[in-house]
Amino acid sequence: MFLMGGTRSHCTAHRHDFLRFLLVSVALGCGLTGVAQNVHVTPKPYLETPPSSAASHAASQPAQPAMSFGTQPPSPSQLSFHRPKAATFSTEAQLVLVPVIVTDPRDRLVTGLGRRHFRVFEDKKPVKISSFSSQDAPISVGVIFDNSESMSDKIQKSREAVDQFFRTANPQDEFMLVAFADEPHLLCDFTNNLPKIESEVDFTPPHGRTSLLDAIYLGLDRMREARYNRKALLIISDGGDNHSRYTESEIRNFVRESDVQIYAIGIYDPAAERMTPEEQAGPALLNDLAESSGGRAFSIHDPDELPDVAERIAMELRNEYVIGYKPLDQRHDGKWRKIMVKLKPPAGLPPLTVYAKRGYYGPNP
Repeated sequence: MFLMGGTRSHCTAHRHDFLRFLLVSVALGCGLTGVAQNVHVTPKPYLETPPSSAASHAASQPAQPAMSFGTQPPSPSQLSFHRPKAATFSTEAQLVLVPVIVTDPRDRLVTGLGRRHFRVFEDKKPVKISSFSSQDAPISVGVIFDNSESMSDKIQKSREAVDQFFRTANPQDEFMLVAFADEPHLLCDFTNNLPKIESEVDFTPPHGRTSLLDAIYLGLDRMREARYNRKALLIISDGGDNHSRYTESEIRNFVRESDVQIYAIGIYDPAAERMTPEEQAGPALLNDLAESSGGRAFSIHDPDELPDVAERIAMELRNEYVIGYKPLDQRHDGKWRKIMVKLKPPAGLPPLTVYAKRGYYGPNP
């Protein structure tokens, strides 16, 4: 059964449709059944299945004890800001793991595809898919939260966005929180105690400037301690960097070396007067970092859209494909290998879009 769906993040009213799951019927060549935010495609008669109960199951679980990491968050000077080794292979199977998101022309998620619908190329050479999964496997997520002074009028909606993101959490997921203003702070290390993280977000007042690049670096650095192979950063910010010691070039290289998907929500006001060059470059920066990692960046102008976009991202992480393959090039040369994922979709589907990381670095000599 092939499923296509996703919330329309720019329209808050669609959220109610998602909760009610109202069915609509349309026709494509292979048969199509739709809802306001979910469209189900199948070559045989379709039988509706109930929506995922991940959110309700997570809510019913008792809170886990918070991890102990001291009463004061460490400053950047106390943290390990050295470049880690590339983490591109699963340690046991020696596979390159490629998370993949597929969307339709209306930017709705496409789920239910199988291994036979994908082709993977490394440096333009086809490779054999060794493993394939589309299940809601546990994931390690780092939330990178902007609490600089410019977020003062957006901070409440940003907090609501974090809460909404957590509502779809798998009970086995783990999360950590980095907040940043003049400098980044690790407020909460990896834990599945969501109330602990929500409390930290709620009581972090906006102040200071924007050290976005340093915060991304800290988040990626902490990801080396993540429990799961699936890793992602969720960045919520309102503009470009103006107070980091790391450069855009350094962060771009670090993202390429880190096996972490980046999702970003950028809150921008194109009509704002006297936008700095950093603020003007903010959307392009986040979009480039996200796309190179196989994630996505969403730009919005209305803070009221934040919770819906966060929900959309959570849905994507819950419904992505993970493809594994053994690399053809076994050399330990530390060089970049390009990855391309192509689709062989079922007949009758409209053109689909694939989001996957662009490559990885081979093992070091």
